[in-house]
Amino acid sequence: MSPIEVIGRSDAVRGTDPERVQHDRFSGKVAFVTGAASGIGRATARRIAAEGGAVACADISEDGVTKVVSEITDAGGSAVAVVCNVTEEQSVIDAVRTSAEQLGRISVVVNSAGIGGFEHTENQSFEGWNRILAVNLTGTFLVCRESLPYLLDGGGTIINLSSTAGVMGQPYSAAYCASKGGVSMMTKAIAIEYATKGVRCNGVAPGGVDTPLVHNFGLPEGADYKQLDRIMTPLGYCTPSEVAGAIAYLASDEAAYASGAILSFDGGISA
Repeated sequence: MSPIEVIGRSDAVRGTDPERVQHDRFSGKVAFVTGAASGIGRATARRIAAEGGAVACADISEDGVTKVVSEITDAGGSAVAVVCNVTEEQSVIDAVRTSAEQLGRISVVVNSAGIGGFEHTENQSFEGWNRILAVNLTGTFLVCRESLPYLLDGGGTIINLSSTAGVMGQPYSAAYCASKGGVSMMTKAIAIEYATKGVRCNGVAPGGVDTPLVHNFGLPEGADYKQLDRIMTPLGYCTPSEVAGAIAYLASDEAAYASGAILSFDGGISA
């Protein structure tokens, strides 16, 4: 497979500092963040902690979440490391329960754990299909299900990571598009179901983000590069910190009227 070139942007295009924080938006709140060892999950955990929240950093990588927790606590924040495999029901049950026991009632949930990859649909293995759906869709469902009792006991919010692939088609991405499309619709379903019960549920749909996940993608042999024009943007790839800023907004009280939304954060790809 051929590697994907990650195109950055100039400082002039980036605008304001994406790591600029409002220090008290999450004061007194407990957040459960999956995929917290790297990429968007790591940036989100750090952002919420910097804004006063206590964060349960959940990831399958024990070393990864331990490092993130150290970064947060060294900066004066509050966080605990939780090893969690979102594809295993009992692992999710234990992770959510342990987090609440250690930090208190969970009021913010961010589902950032995810995997991907490009493949011709006719060559997509059944195992690979199931793996992508298990992590991206079923894992998100399990975390939502196990977190809801805490959110219902006093209110709260869920932010699910979708993707431009969850709202528009992309070549060589049948499994990934299916998983993220499912996340988008599940987000809307949860928002409607719990609208009168104090729980908001929104999604963020990034385009190209400069993360380890993207760097590990590769195009299948024989891929038509011209087809990829529809998922590229003149603004280039954004950073995990920029996506974390969007997540923090939706998770905060400033977005109290937002629920069931899938926020396009893609530099205009879906325009």
